[in-house]
Amino acid sequence: MSAPEPKRTRLAVLGQPIAHSRSPEIHTAAYRVLGLDWAYGRHEVGEGGLRDFVGGLDDSWRGLSLTMPLKPEALELVDAASELARATGAVNTVVITDAGMSGHNTDVHGVSEALRSAGVGRLDTALVLGAGATAASVIAALSVLGARTVAVSARRREQIEELEPLAAAVGVRIEPREWGDLEVAAAASAIVNTVPGGAAGALEFPEATRRAVPLLDVVYDPWPSRLAASWLDVGGAVVSGLEMLVHQAVAQVRLFLFGTASIALPREDVVLEAMRRAVAWKD
Repeated sequence: MSAPEPKRTRLAVLGQPIAHSRSPEIHTAAYRVLGLDWAYGRHEVGEGGLRDFVGGLDDSWRGLSLTMPLKPEALELVDAASELARATGAVNTVVITDAGMSGHNTDVHGVSEALRSAGVGRLDTALVLGAGATAASVIAALSVLGARTVAVSARRREQIEELEPLAAAVGVRIEPREWGDLEVAAAASAIVNTVPGGAAGALEFPEATRRAVPLLDVVYDPWPSRLAASWLDVGGAVVSGLEMLVHQAVAQVRLFLFGTASIALPREDVVLEAMRRAVAWKD
């Protein structure tokens, strides 16, 4: 581990759309607690635009947070990628040093820690709604929590099949399910929704399932989503995508500060609480 390069004080989140991102508030709260005079902004960068953006950066830049549609593209641009980033095919964090750019995936940490925060310390089976890029990180996170069988419900069977190499690499067997086939939900240890746009809100889960099975909805804008509201209406356990966002940001801050996510931040509990307060929903 090397000391942070003091001249590098700029960071930002990139993606499209990006105006809704809460990452600037989350990261700024963390750096205030840590006493770091770093600036964290946001930039609208669409598919195919990452190379040009990165090419225009000077040596004041320390790192980037990436959201869709840039995560797969970043994997091809970095000088080195973590094993987890390569396995999931997604880079959501780029660390910039004089030696080059390294790519990392902190979404896996975000999902696993968000579920742990809801009391899901270990699970056997799970249901994932959607089979896009986020689903790959979710499956890897579920494997960390002990899952060996994950049902994936999606409209396109070929998308589910594309997840199978990643699942095999992390020791998970995928059970493909048609969209709307909720039979497996009642026996799941957890349900994770990765589908944006509110499409999952039209699914009608039985009340018994909503009461008994924890839900992590990675969609957090607007909140509560229609799906999350159906859980809350019956007193079910719901984890907001904001909790996932906060935990993956903790791992990003570790990377930006230390170059590794394996070292805890100074006063990390205080940092985490400040990050949560920065994005707390107000009535």
